[in-house]
Amino acid sequence: MLTRMQVLARRKCAPTFTLWDPLHLSQRHVLTYMEDAVYQLLENREDISQYGITRFFTEYFNSVCQGTHILFREFSFIQATPHNRASFLRAFWRCFRTVGKNGDLLTMREYHCLLQLLCPDFPLELTQKAARIVLMDDAMDCLMSFSDFLFAFQIQFYYSEFLDSVAAIYQDLLSGKNPNTVIVPTSSSGQHHPRPALGEAGVPEGVEASLFYQCLENLCDRHKYSCPPPALVKEILSSVQRLSFYGFLMALSKHRGINQALGALPDKGDLMQDPAMDEELERLVVRSRLHRTPRQHRAKEPGSAGAQRRDKPEAPESAPVPSWWEPE
Repeated sequence: MLTRMQVLARRKCAPTFTLWDPLHLSQRHVLTYMEDAVYQLLENREDISQYGITRFFTEYFNSVCQGTHILFREFSFIQATPHNRASFLRAFWRCFRTVGKNGDLLTMREYHCLLQLLCPDFPLELTQKAARIVLMDDAMDCLMSFSDFLFAFQIQFYYSEFLDSVAAIYQDLLSGKNPNTVIVPTSSSGQHHPRPALGEAGVPEGVEASLFYQCLENLCDRHKYSCPPPALVKEILSSVQRLSFYGFLMALSKHRGINQALGALPDKGDLMQDPAMDEELERLVVRSRLHRTPRQHRAKEPGSAGAQRRDKPEAPESAPVPSWWEPE
């Protein structure tokens, strides 16, 4: 048995963190998911009563862990947590990577239609901002590859609040305002602004990279929302003397380290590969072939069993429904 002194010593050395620590709950957005789970429970209580509340909560939080909980949900929920945003990016990539695999080029409007297949009320403005990173000053109806759009969309969607403040800082630097003032993003933040023309002294376009980084470093320290790792931002800005706003966003979207830190998408070289999804699709194809009803052949002689009239077309075969699609 442990002596009283040993028990007290163990208690003193034990960590103070508990599962219900408020800071832990806040960082993991546990209350957000609990509120959503209860809301879903109340909305579907008649169906859920058939298999029990315990099973419902188990399947709900399993779907959160797997990242499938964001499918076909409203935009306000999709952007509610960093995990939701990363899950949506991963789902978009897995569902539509064949677009890139086939080499298809799509317009901004067409990519927006794909986003709306997963989130019906996905705002057009975010899609436009992502396309503007790729196209810059080009017309917005130009074609884009899947990989170019996806990595630009990842930066714009996941770091949307951060980029709104970055746009406000950039405009203040262009106009000569004090960059150390508190930036409050407006509704026009992040919108496309015309590039400044060369002055009489031939000043290059954009802002000074070192001053820009000082402002962004303060921004990362001042705000709590997600932002790219400051060390990687410094790496990008230390490689140039001046840069434009969309040049900075393009550098963010192409930086391998930022993509890995975010953790939603594979590296660009592996973007078209998804062994788990390919294996699942192959299983569905095999299952479909095994459950396919064989065609009934016409009998050699009229009047025999199984004979069919030649003046009546054969009924088309119905595609089998995968087991995972059938309601429980």
